[in-house]
Amino acid sequence: MRQSRASQKKRDFAPNKRKVKAALLLLAAAAMLLAGCSSADEQNDSSANTATENSAPAADGDSNSAANDSSSSESKSDTTDSSHSEEPAPAPDKDGDMPIDEGEPAPGSQYDDSEPGQLTAGEWNDLLSWKEWVKLLNGGEGQDLQSYWSIFPKNRLEVEVTGGGKPVSDAEVSLVDDDGQTVWEARTDMDGKASAYAGLFDDERQGGERYGVIIRSGEQEKRYENVPIPRGSALKVNMEEAVKPTINVDLMLVVDTTGSMEDELNFLKTELKDVVTRASQDNGQQLDIRVSANFYRDRSDEYLVKDYPFTNDIDTVVKQLSQQSAAGGGDYPEAVDAALENAIDDHEWSGEARARLLFLVLDAPPHHERKAMKRIHELTETAAAEGIRIIPVASSGVDVQTEYLMRFMATATGGTYLFLTDHSGIGNEHMEPAVGEYEVKRLNDLLVEVIERYTSENG
Repeated sequence: MRQSRASQKKRDFAPNKRKVKAALLLLAAAAMLLAGCSSADEQNDSSANTATENSAPAADGDSNSAANDSSSSESKSDTTDSSHSEEPAPAPDKDGDMPIDEGEPAPGSQYDDSEPGQLTAGEWNDLLSWKEWVKLLNGGEGQDLQSYWSIFPKNRLEVEVTGGGKPVSDAEVSLVDDDGQTVWEARTDMDGKASAYAGLFDDERQGGERYGVIIRSGEQEKRYENVPIPRGSALKVNMEEAVKPTINVDLMLVVDTTGSMEDELNFLKTELKDVVTRASQDNGQQLDIRVSANFYRDRSDEYLVKDYPFTNDIDTVVKQLSQQSAAGGGDYPEAVDAALENAIDDHEWSGEARARLLFLVLDAPPHHERKAMKRIHELTETAAAEGIRIIPVASSGVDVQTEYLMRFMATATGGTYLFLTDHSGIGNEHMEPAVGEYEVKRLNDLLVEVIERYTSENG
């Protein structure tokens, strides 16, 4: 059932002017990408929309938890936790931004689906605004939707891994309970950060329990014991040796092609073709980029999933995108579980990679059935363990329930949440998400920026 945000509890949002970066900034971003200088922290700092309201306080972990962690390691290096520092303040807005008036189409938009740069979008990363996310989850809507999807993300441990003073990417992080059972597995990103969850799908698990944490990178290993979750600050881990990131990058597109996507699909195809072409050109001399395009509909449609393997041939991917059309569907939910099962289990993802990004483009949730939801939980857990970061791209038609599920999946796998906006004037109405201030950008530019952020070396 489609719902608008207006049907939910009214929030006291403080509107701000929205901005779109000028084309000149894109050239600068491309130059930065070639130099490998982007940062994953450059996200939720730009403004232009709304701030959520909820009366319940944020749930912080034990501020003295670092003193209670006991660690052991096979190496002689110091595994003492130096935590409790606050997250750095977001960077200020960049100069050169070009404002878009509220409710008007993007400059240059003539509704020609053969030209990229027309759809507009925003981004919100709950991992970078965790206290605000927990506050939202503690409210009535947040509690209801955690129960609705049986996903309870508040018991989270953030881990930061460095080696030789630099972030260590693709390190394996394992959370182990008192019985020696692995509770959660994750991989660090290019900032050396990963999130591990205790009882993500179990609302009976209470916060404050203690776990063992194991971090592996190549032949190096560190072990920590008696770590409380949630914790007042990140668990900081220092490996003895620096680890050079691999050049492998996997990009996957999983696109809903049911009839309800018809209002935006042709534009999305053009944007995605532009994105994969630019990402390959910008990084072609530095990285080994493979792309896989996949499409799904629903049960009893012409096809359930139409998948293509990873390839370095970008022209092939562009052709695959061009051949798609919207049809089928009918009811609101779609076969999201089948699409993710194929995407995660039936493709050859890189064993070692600096980034594995799965862009899930959709306008409807999975079927809310026990079997489908159990599979969604399992696939989310598998994606996190394999370092596959789910990055939803919410299109027109996404309702409140779907928004929360997409944000749950993004935070669980180390991804970020993207959403189309009404500023382009293209497609049906887009629900305003329950997020803080964000910047409105052209979708293709934003996707290239996200790819750059997740693949560039930092530190």
